[in-house]
Amino acid sequence: MECAIDPSPCRPDIASHEIDDGYSEIALVEATCGGRLTIDLGAIVRNYQALTAQAPGARVAAVVKADAYGLGAGRVAPVLAAVGCDTFFVAQVQEGIDLRRDLPMARIFVLNGAAPGAEAACLAHRLEPVLNGWDALEAWSRAARIAGFRGPCAVQFDTGMARFGFARSDAERLSARIAQSDMTVGLVMSHLACADTPGDPANPAQRDAIMALRPIFPRAAFSLAASSGIFLGSSYHLDLVRPGAALYGVSPVPGNANPMAPVVRLESRVVQVRTVPGGTGIGYGHAARAPGPMRLATLAVGYADGFPRSLSGRGSAWLHGLRLPVVGRVSMDSIVVDVSRAPDGTVAYGDFLDLIGPANGVDGVGKEAGTIGYEVLTSLGRRYARRYLG
Repeated sequence: MECAIDPSPCRPDIASHEIDDGYSEIALVEATCGGRLTIDLGAIVRNYQALTAQAPGARVAAVVKADAYGLGAGRVAPVLAAVGCDTFFVAQVQEGIDLRRDLPMARIFVLNGAAPGAEAACLAHRLEPVLNGWDALEAWSRAARIAGFRGPCAVQFDTGMARFGFARSDAERLSARIAQSDMTVGLVMSHLACADTPGDPANPAQRDAIMALRPIFPRAAFSLAASSGIFLGSSYHLDLVRPGAALYGVSPVPGNANPMAPVVRLESRVVQVRTVPGGTGIGYGHAARAPGPMRLATLAVGYADGFPRSLSGRGSAWLHGLRLPVVGRVSMDSIVVDVSRAPDGTVAYGDFLDLIGPANGVDGVGKEAGTIGYEVLTSLGRRYARRYLG
């Protein structure tokens, strides 16, 4: 399987002539960083294909906002485009501008819309801002008229989340207003508030609310389901689904077996191993104290790298399925783990231990941290050596 190293997070100036003593470029980049983050692009493709099979009657877009949930939109989006994905969603206009360089032919929607003054940039880069209210509509209409743009626009309705979108009572007025312009409505969308709770009555209520808009916008494509919504059934798929986190291995069905392939593996380097006597205070504030002799390993990852401070005394590293608990507080650049149960010699200076991996995936780390896998992924820092597989 192809493996590429992205040196930019840790060592942007690395060059082949600097490599000596038998080290490969990958090994040298990894040696300059406290951890390595492996991102399996092939797994992302398999997840996209699995989601396509789950929603056979709908077009499957890809949400690549927040730099593809922290994994690198410039790497992720082209491999998805190569297997047939032609529609992408970002959150901010600048994300769309950056993505356009990699995807010259794709449709790119901007979920947060265009901030005042950004309309011309959207038009220049062929981005489609999602219009979430009257002010945004009027600003986009003016900019489109000045530019001579007569293409479709995307509008969002609030069907029960109270976050983005026009009120449902605005639908007739909105349709009439757009008919007065040179634009048409190409996409009508909304977002489910409780999709990860299949039995919540809010789900069918929101589905019925957006379906009631179909006669008002008969030529538009409709979209409601993101990752978890895809698994609510075909009545939620409509014309287009927009998976995000599920592409990157986060479970879209909490409480059930994860149908998605794992995408990321995070390992941290051991920078010291020591044995301390009982009674030794460990880390800031001596938040932990050795109950007896303990063998401790210090790892070169901390909250500056997106390993949450909330994992203090709760998180874990892993060695071939053996849990090695975090002891004391997570520091900015390091954590301490108890390796007393590891066989002698199996944890040594320079070794790597798993923080996210086969034994504890991104959702498991999120649970330990008191958060969700989405936040864990998007918080991963830029100080890792990144390796892309596939």
